Amino acid sequence: MAHTAAYVRLGSAGVLAAVLTVAASGCGAQAPPRASAASGVDTSGMSSGMSASARAFLATLGAGQRADAAFPFDDAERTKWAYVPQARTGIPLKAMSAEQRVAAFAVLGTGLSERGTGLARGIIELEGILGQLEGVVSRVTLRRDPGLYYLSLFAGPGATPPSGWRFEGHHLSVNVTDLGPHGQVVAPLFMGANPARVPSGPKAGHRLLATEEDVAFALLQLLDASQRARATIAAQTYGDIVTRNVPKVDPMAFAGLPAAEMTAGQQRQLRRLLDVYAGRMADSAARRQLRRIEEVGFGRLHFAWAGAHRPGSPHYYRIHGPTVLVEYDNSQSSANHIHTVWRDLENDFGGDLLRRHYARQPHRE
Repeated sequence: MAHTAAYVRLGSAGVLAAVLTVAASGCGAQAPPRASAASGVDTSGMSSGMSASARAFLATLGAGQRADAAFPFDDAERTKWAYVPQARTGIPLKAMSAEQRVAAFAVLGTGLSERGTGLARGIIELEGILGQLEGVVSRVTLRRDPGLYYLSLFAGPGATPPSGWRFEGHHLSVNVTDLGPHGQVVAPLFMGANPARVPSGPKAGHRLLATEEDVAFALLQLLDASQRARATIAAQTYGDIVTRNVPKVDPMAFAGLPAAEMTAGQQRQLRRLLDVYAGRMADSAARRQLRRIEEVGFGRLHFAWAGAHRPGSPHYYRIHGPTVLVEYDNSQSSANHIHTVWRDLENDFGGDLLRRHYARQPHRE
């Protein structure tokens, strides 16, 4: 199967304008009839197990584009994810028509909440701003291009779930596993911002991930001196999120301050911070995540901090429990470059839920 996209000749500014137009106009694409097979890929069978929005997107594609965008569900590509500028598979925004971009953002909107979708669009916009700030050499060598955000679809040959999709580019990786009646998993979910605070230009002062930073600092300040010392696990940051882009997070020792040792007010602030991250996902996925955290015990969450205790200097924090790991890092570019991630320690890329789904549902080879 070939997976090399044939680019439409659109400039970065044109793609960015088109993406922002999609954001303003909404993503109300309707599901058309099932797409036909293309380039030897049985996309008709693959699409039947997909969500309506994924089928709608697939149906807008030409034969070559469908071959680039569609993968078998069990392809190793499904669990490969990254948040740095690099070559990617799937079909990029710059290779899509206006209609296709509307359909692509409709897919994105099935995995993310309104806020999450807005953050995704904001990340794409920041990529254009970063390219302008860094100059033409950086735009070429580091591929600073808001058109280089790719959508890939994953589905099996049968007419039933599971299926999945990935929407990904620099500082954005949305990985969704759809288990049909058993719900969907939106993890790993990575979002970053560079610059974290735009230094100049029409968007000067804009902070896309301000809430993620401000709510965490507010929690840190609510801790007393001994609690803050307990929460602080390192004087310096690690330079990035610790888990990077591994497909499955290895078991980690709990570190920092347990939620069980916080006051009621501190626990409320920790919940607020957790909600900031869960709130990026579609409501049903977020509720599943938060319900599971409560089932195993909210008090078992640990809040850990590394680096400076004041904004403007490198700092890192994480929320870690038996089922979840949230990481935030603002170390690079003189602490003006944020990386954040939500990892479902049980169900990244489907995980345990996918195994239980297979145990309940017969599937064709």
